[in-house]
Amino acid sequence: MSQTLTRTEIAQHKTKTDLWFIVHDKVYDATKFLDEHPGGEDVLLDVAGQDASEAYDDVGHSDEAGEVLSTLQIGTVKQQSGDPTPKTMQSSTSETTHAALGPSAGIPSGAVYLGGLVGSLVAVGLYLNFATQFGA
Repeated sequence: MSQTLTRTEIAQHKTKTDLWFIVHDKVYDATKFLDEHPGGEDVLLDVAGQDASEAYDDVGHSDEAGEVLSTLQIGTVKQQSGDPTPKTMQSSTSETTHAALGPSAGIPSGAVYLGGLVGSLVAVGLYLNFATQFGA
């Protein structure tokens, strides 16, 4: 039951009882999923009737989330003159970024964890040095 919908049509579905949004030119009906969304219903209500591609990508959803999303697809966006240019999907790389920093930070997750490990080792070294000198 895939249909081609205009952004004007999609924009009319922005309530708790009728919630659609766009991610990468695909249209999703999240009305029945609203209560189940792990991020809460407010996140979905904020993008209701709109293009949520950037918000979806910024969160860094799991593959499982993508599978759930695919079950909600009801159509695709029909581009019309005056519509904003569709946002391209971010390319997937072998390096992921740390979720707390966000994808735009550009720091590979391995570097973040390595920094945490080094910081922990320095802290343990300082503690042992302190304990040796002061007998704590």
